[in-house]
Amino acid sequence: MTGGDPLAVWRSNPFLVLELDPRASRTEVERTGQKLIGLLELGSAAAARYDTPFGPATRDVDSVRQAVAALRDPVTRVIHELWAEVARVRERGLGENPRRAWAEAARAIGWSAKWAE
Repeated sequence: MTGGDPLAVWRSNPFLVLELDPRASRTEVERTGQKLIGLLELGSAAAARYDTPFGPATRDVDSVRQAVAALRDPVTRVIHELWAEVARVRERGLGENPRRAWAEAARAIGWSAKWAE
């Protein structure tokens, strides 16, 4: 890396930008995107900032449009869903048991985690 924010890619996950659950419907994605764009165009400071498991981040109209566009593509959406689930597992703070973290990660992507328990 050349000195940039190493967590920028994680913070720019469309589900985090839109502050939506990875199971959100397409309608919820579109509605939330339009709402945020409207608030940002009005200059809302609250809409310009969002929290992530990796610290606070800022958004603008362009980042919201990019997030909505990314979630319109089914293949891209699945990838972002998986990474957003990993971020949610991290946010829950799984403590000191590393085996538990692997089990939670496996469950997040739909695998049986009996081997990890």
